Amino acid sequence: MRCPFCSHTSARVVDSRSSKDGDSIRRRRECLKCGRRFTTYERIEEVAQMVIKKDGRRETFDRWKLKSGMLKAVEKRPVSLDQVDAMIDEVERELFNSTDHEVTTDALGEAIMNKLKKLDPVAYVRFASVYREFKDINEFMKELKHMLS
Repeated sequence: MRCPFCSHTSARVVDSRSSKDGDSIRRRRECLKCGRRFTTYERIEEVAQMVIKKDGRRETFDRWKLKSGMLKAVEKRPVSLDQVDAMIDEVERELFNSTDHEVTTDALGEAIMNKLKKLDPVAYVRFASVYREFKDINEFMKELKHMLS
């Protein structure tokens, strides 16, 4: 494990705890060179999960790419990072829990939008506007009216 402060490659584990849902381990580490502490998370690596893009290409599922998009949607909203991570965990479990390890971007986007809609309507509209690629204000207004009804 490389220290994020001094890049030294040796650190000792100070504390380990399972996450609330038990699918990852949180480790508190201390760099053996600079003495600073940092946190890492370990997750079990499963069979590669693939995302089928709109043009038919297949790409390895990238949790961080999804998180980045969600963080933009929840920016300056009362949504914590823990809530975002929990939402991604839930979507991953739902979509990749079957024997088929592929999911379309449509299914992934819809699952995220359903979660965001319940959590924060403004974040939902932000995410939907990018995901659904609204071309003009009329499409945007149509989605808002649908959401309000």
